[in-house]
Amino acid sequence: MEGLSEPLLAEIIKRITTTSDLNSLSLVSKQLYNAEAEERGIIHVGCSLHPATEVLSSLCFRFPNLWKVEINYSGWTSKQGKQLDNQGILVLSSQCPLLTDLTLSFCSYINDTGIGYLAYCKKLIALRLNFAPAISSSGLLSVAVGCKSLSAFHLADCMKVSSVEWLEYLGRAGSVVELVVKDCKGISQYDLLKFGPGWMKLEKFEFEINDNYWLAGPPPDPSYDAHYLYKYDIYCENLKDLRLAHIITVPEIGLRFLLGNCKALEKLCLDYVIGLDESEMIALFQNCSNLRSLSLRLMPLRCGPDMDFRTPLTDESLKALGLSCPMLEFVELTFTFCSSSYPSEIGFTQEGMVMLVQSCPIRVLMLNGANSLNDEGMKGLSSAQFLETLELVDCERITDAGMSFITSTPSLSSLTLRQCNKVTDNGMAELARSQKLESLTVVGCRRISLKAVQGAAGSVHYSKESESFANLKGMKKMETSTLFR
Repeated sequence: MEGLSEPLLAEIIKRITTTSDLNSLSLVSKQLYNAEAEERGIIHVGCSLHPATEVLSSLCFRFPNLWKVEINYSGWTSKQGKQLDNQGILVLSSQCPLLTDLTLSFCSYINDTGIGYLAYCKKLIALRLNFAPAISSSGLLSVAVGCKSLSAFHLADCMKVSSVEWLEYLGRAGSVVELVVKDCKGISQYDLLKFGPGWMKLEKFEFEINDNYWLAGPPPDPSYDAHYLYKYDIYCENLKDLRLAHIITVPEIGLRFLLGNCKALEKLCLDYVIGLDESEMIALFQNCSNLRSLSLRLMPLRCGPDMDFRTPLTDESLKALGLSCPMLEFVELTFTFCSSSYPSEIGFTQEGMVMLVQSCPIRVLMLNGANSLNDEGMKGLSSAQFLETLELVDCERITDAGMSFITSTPSLSSLTLRQCNKVTDNGMAELARSQKLESLTVVGCRRISLKAVQGAAGSVHYSKESESFANLKGMKKMETSTLFR
């Protein structure tokens, strides 16, 4: 390889994606060592960085064209040496002039002084802070003021952040198109309204709370006036990707305005949002003809004029989706705390769910806890022309007969079963006879054996271990359903 030109070497190196392979390549010769150092633009470091500042400095010197850096101290203990601190961020900001993308995870020794050094990174476009306990609103304001090109900002589990001057500044600057806020107890729905004009340019927004948020109820909006609601009429016409998780929304709660003002949505994820209004959701679906991905995680509450105990959306929402969203390709419907003895606790009927899959070009479908779906519903799904991937989780009414029906689905190539305990080895025999599946995953289905899944698909993953309820339903903290009755 000594005779290869530098452009050709550069092209070869670009096609190598794993760090271990790049490290091995650099040991082959001095020429490759230098060429690989010039080409490498991304590093991921963490607990092995010791002594932290000195090693980071040497990495910056060796790789002069770094543009993306991830520093992750997840699982760190004091026995592994001192973490990277403020001085390390100063080194990074001064020795990496091309830095555009930075992620800091579990970096407990970096405070406002250190994060303030990022103001020297004039090309910084994306910043992600995951569990940064020493960083406050003051440090974030320094970043907002100094990093004029910042377009993606993620903030997760930053408990010292208690005010949002930085958010107001970013909103006025208008450069941010991606904003993610998770588990920051000092930031409320009302605070996010202060993003102001920034909402007009935002393309992706995510807000999540992981706590027993339903116990205390939503905090009151101190400035709410029923006769003075224009402050909630904020435009977000460019928003394409929206996720709201584990929040309570009522008419006077700030983030509810999003559901009424989005018209360009392509991806929508609502995880256990309490207070969804079906008429608003129908209007949302009718306005979002470009919607491609929908994830709804729902639990039963007292709904409607009769105060029925069910999930808040019904087949009317599914009808609106089927009629108004002709590009819908991915659908997840998860139902939690719905009793298998009372299928009516799920607002969607079997007929409604089958109708949706038959009406839209859905390629990926995940049904979790869909106790209103039985084998007859599987027969209906088998006529879905576009369905390629089906995942069934905690679906207690589906049996081996359902497996027999699903083998007739024209385009189905991938099937996942998780804790579907009425499916047995006989159902796997039906799949094996069809020789249709490319991929089969079986997890926690106690009546299915390892022997039965062998040969049922081209690629098979099997585990007899059951998942925790929280993991199965995508919730970090759970209470019993009696909370909602």
